[in-house]
Amino acid sequence: MGFPEMIFIFFLALIIFGPKKLPEIGRQIGKALNEFKRASNEFKAQIEAEINNMETDTRSQEILPPARPPEGAVPASAAPPPAVTSELNSKAQDA
Repeated sequence: MGFPEMIFIFFLALIIFGPKKLPEIGRQIGKALNEFKRASNEFKAQIEAEINNMETDTRSQEILPPARPPEGAVPASAAPPPAVTSELNSKAQDA
């Protein structure tokens, strides 16, 4: 809507409502627009909070695979080979 259309609407409202009612109508329209803006901002904040909560939930539910041990590491549950075991046993008997 351009400037000429706005002027036309203003003069039309001035003719229909008169100069005494026009400021009151303007205040009511301003209050309504302010209330609409406030409600819109609250709705936007609520949507953003829900999106953040969803992102937090998906991050906490992410299950990572077990970590691989470094190369050359010996697992704690691995038993020594039989040759080493017999060698250790014979050294223990000699002592």
